[in-house]
Amino acid sequence: MIFLGIDPGTTTVWFALLEKGEKKYTILEYGVIETTPRESIWQKILWIVHDLDMLIQTYQPQVCWIEKLFFMKNVKTGIDVAQARWAVLYTLLSRGIIVKEFTPLQVKQWITGNGNAKKQQIQNAVKMLFWLEEIPKPDDAADALAIAYITAISTQHKKPLYF
Repeated sequence: MIFLGIDPGTTTVWFALLEKGEKKYTILEYGVIETTPRESIWQKILWIVHDLDMLIQTYQPQVCWIEKLFFMKNVKTGIDVAQARWAVLYTLLSRGIIVKEFTPLQVKQWITGNGNAKKQQIQNAVKMLFWLEEIPKPDDAADALAIAYITAISTQHKKPLYF
């Protein structure tokens, strides 16, 4: 089974794809869908949907967990991120992918045991979980890997996991 984790945004959308093997989870790919900051939100959304669709066609994930919007200080930025997030959700759902959501606090709690964990703690936890020699780069890639890992683990349980 292939799992997709997404940390949404407008200029950057972080993603990670994992495959469950017999005894471990293998990282298939992780990275970022990037758009140009000066583009209109509509152009960014088209770019994000195009690249996400290419990932879906290549890896054919069955389940995706996407990080919920938690809080945005800048209302315009929050609205733009929400629009991009809904485009991502539509793309996933229209391709028959099961979609679930996590809050940033839930991701931190699950990966580190601390809902107030700092980015460095998440990076170190992801490094340990996947037996990596170094922290995934760029730094935010660890967030997407954490979300994909939680997706895989949660999907294996018959009852949903609650935090």
